[in-house]
Amino acid sequence: MKATNLIKLSVLFIIVAGFALTGCNKNKGSKGNMDPSNIQQLAGDENQFQSASDEAMNDVNQLLTAGNLKSTEQLPCNATIDSTAVANDSITIYITYNGLNCSGTKLRTGQVEIKKHVGMQWGQPGAAVIVKHINFRITRVSNNKSITLNGVKTHQNVSGGHFWMLGNTLTSIVHRTWGNMTVTFDDNTTRVWNVDRRKTYTGTLSNLVATVEGLGQAGGNSNLVVWGVNRQGDEFYTQVQQSIVYKKVCGWDPCSGVKLHTIPSDGKSALITYGYDSNNQPIGNNDCPTKYKLDWTKNGNSGTVYLWL
Repeated sequence: MKATNLIKLSVLFIIVAGFALTGCNKNKGSKGNMDPSNIQQLAGDENQFQSASDEAMNDVNQLLTAGNLKSTEQLPCNATIDSTAVANDSITIYITYNGLNCSGTKLRTGQVEIKKHVGMQWGQPGAAVIVKHINFRITRVSNNKSITLNGVKTHQNVSGGHFWMLGNTLTSIVHRTWGNMTVTFDDNTTRVWNVDRRKTYTGTLSNLVATVEGLGQAGGNSNLVVWGVNRQGDEFYTQVQQSIVYKKVCGWDPCSGVKLHTIPSDGKSALITYGYDSNNQPIGNNDCPTKYKLDWTKNGNSGTVYLWL
């Protein structure tokens, strides 16, 4: 009798253990399917990429707006400007960085090259320059995260005009920037990203507001602001669904707007909504953001996280 009970107990233990093991494996697999880490990584990388690009392009705009690329009055902080001799009706100017930006928030090294035709006036509608990033590295002081850009973009003054005209003779200025960049992240991962965006400036020279829209088309997607291959080697597409608003008074951080990141091969997507404070609450009209909201989905699973800019 005792032997029979012992056998029954042993069989029952094996069955229960089997169910427990099956349950653990199932939960582990489910957790893997729901893991949103790479879409969060993409969102952070894309924000960092845009911020680094803007850091350089703001200096380019500043020099072009000055009306004289050789002027030292518009010199960026901790940078030098060198111009080469005219060749093939073009002049080349190098901005060489070696230190913090004027606000002390970002450490910059490397170069940005500007090429323009000798007779071109930046204030004319349709005027364009070629901007090349040469080992242009940005390190954010607050978190020590860095990104390095190499590549060539075309930068066009679609509407014409200069920033100092805003609030006086002009109500807006429209720029378009497109091209491709080789992006190196702080883990030495290197990827090629494409960019095509329109930026509309309003406000005044001291209180600029920039509204960004995506103009790119690829992989059956439109309104793309950037697309390429993420750190994990998957193709991604970033679409602007609601214009992104950046403010100079907020250090050019995104204050409002909506983007959609998609990684088709992994069945993942993330809706990015800008304009949140440290308590995960929407900011007021006169406040500056510190976070953004990420609503992710994958294969029927979903979740929401708030991430620091």
